[in-house]
Amino acid sequence: MPIAAVLCAMACFQVGAALSKGLFPAVGPQGAAALRISLAAAMLLVIQRPWRTWPQRAPAAALAVLGLASAGAMMMFYLGLSRLPQGVTIGLQFLGPLAIALAGSRKATDLVWAALAAAGVWGLVGPNSGGGRLDPVGIGFALGAAASWAAYILSGRIVGRAFGNASAAWATSIAALVAAPIGIAHAGWALVSPAVLPLGLLVALVATALPFSLELYAMPRMPGRTFSVFMSLEPGFGALSGLILLHERLAWPQLAGLLAVISAAAGAAWSAGRRAGAASLVTEAPPD
Repeated sequence: MPIAAVLCAMACFQVGAALSKGLFPAVGPQGAAALRISLAAAMLLVIQRPWRTWPQRAPAAALAVLGLASAGAMMMFYLGLSRLPQGVTIGLQFLGPLAIALAGSRKATDLVWAALAAAGVWGLVGPNSGGGRLDPVGIGFALGAAASWAAYILSGRIVGRAFGNASAAWATSIAALVAAPIGIAHAGWALVSPAVLPLGLLVALVATALPFSLELYAMPRMPGRTFSVFMSLEPGFGALSGLILLHERLAWPQLAGLLAVISAAAGAAWSAGRRAGAASLVTEAPPD
């Protein structure tokens, strides 16, 4: 089921993100992102062999955007993760899918969800968040990851419809071509060190190959807003993984902010779901 695929993808991504912090001392966030993307691309190319089928009207531009967005989201997420707690980083990154969920809204009640999301961000990063002064550069990276994630969702639905299961392999391969030179310039030969590769392979499998495949399976089978809203649980997964695997504890105002972001996404999902249901009964239109 698409919903189960999205939930599994979120769990994999956040566990992999927590594990990836173990790579930062050796290769830095840039090297960790490049290693993760490159190894995942190699896995997916071997498993899926996407070159066997190529659609007649392939959306090449959307595929390029998906690859660039994937590289940007991962690289900037890791850069943010190196400076911020995981729960805060994913909470800020989640503003991308939340913006998709609220885009084009015509209902006044959706302004409530937008305001709740804004309050949640203030709880996460505001001066009274209780978590100490957060790195403004890290916040900038997390917001850049949010913009990349939004582009990933919009282009991923188009690519997923055209390329099917091969979408993840093509998108990750393009992302690797973008990220690998950055990682090599930053970490050099340390990327292929025997002390780094085993953890890199585990992170690539858990944090990229599996969730990408699951998400790109689910996106064409779910309305865009529904997909974005189901991702509302992502900050919760991030905070839980950070607590269990990294022993990162958020202050109470930050936890309240995280809950506000999740609630805003859930509220947007509920509103979007009602509108989508009414529209399908009247027009029988396919999911947008």
